[in-house]
Amino acid sequence: MKHGRSLLCSIGVDGNNFETVVGEQGVVGSYSFDADQTRMAFFMGKMGDPGQIYIKDSSSKITKQITHFNRKLFRKIELASIEEVWIQGPDQNDLHGWIMKPPGFDPEKTYPSILEIHGGPLTQYGEYFMHEFYFLAASGYVVHFCNPRGGRGYGEDHAKAIHANWGDADYRDLMAWTDFIERQPYIDKEHMGVTGGSYGGYMTVWIIGHTDRFKAAVAQRCVSNFVSMWGSSDLNWVFQELLDDKPPFEYLEKYWHHSPMKYIGNAKTPTLVIHSENDLRCPIEQGEQVYVALKSLGVDSEMVRFPDEFHGLSRNGRTDRRVVRLNHIARWFDRYLK
Repeated sequence: MKHGRSLLCSIGVDGNNFETVVGEQGVVGSYSFDADQTRMAFFMGKMGDPGQIYIKDSSSKITKQITHFNRKLFRKIELASIEEVWIQGPDQNDLHGWIMKPPGFDPEKTYPSILEIHGGPLTQYGEYFMHEFYFLAASGYVVHFCNPRGGRGYGEDHAKAIHANWGDADYRDLMAWTDFIERQPYIDKEHMGVTGGSYGGYMTVWIIGHTDRFKAAVAQRCVSNFVSMWGSSDLNWVFQELLDDKPPFEYLEKYWHHSPMKYIGNAKTPTLVIHSENDLRCPIEQGEQVYVALKSLGVDSEMVRFPDEFHGLSRNGRTDRRVVRLNHIARWFDRYLK
């Protein structure tokens, strides 16, 4: 992975001759070779295309696209336009992101906006098709997203920046990115929203406990309390590693300090909590804690629960539930941002 792209690379058995084979303008998935090892078929998605199959000839180096799925559909609709941006982060670090503008964008108008935060955190946003983003942009929002420190694709220092320290450099990067977006003349500064899932849900809950600059939030499959999550998540050992590799009963202060629930008493942002009842990665009690706290604080909030679904509802859940999820997100943002 590099700068929002998933590359397929080759390297000699001696460790030399490293080179990129394909993927400079997209995200490469599965690949295979023919019997003679002279041609390679591979799947690649791009920002404006969910994915196609390509063939690359190893001798001529020519790459040919052999499928054209969804062409008829895309000829009938106007997708949002996308601008790639690099800015300077709060610690003189490079911060890479994208701005998706609604179809029919008019630079003389102002638009409500939605900050999307990726999961992981060791993942990245980039050159692939995000149907949720296009859906929200088509609803009239500027959708913006970046790769704050803690993710992949920008070197070891970038990835390690939040090890055992979630909610610090990543939060400051996201706020610096939001500052940049807010300065754009087409942004309605009074109607900015934020959402994310998994680690992105963690950051969404962290954000509403640290600032009220966003007028609405949607926290999806969130991490909210490292203490209780240690006893309920199927990856509790991974989260323990991220917290200096000690269990909570030996390091309670550390677990609580990095838990968004510690700061939830500051929250004023109307928040929709979305969670799946069979989520084993971020168990539903994580979302329930956020919802109950917000209700007790008198903050406008709702919780939407999906039965029979797991952590990956947004990508591989039952189709009708995926549609319902998108409509709930749009409904919530429409209520507060329009």
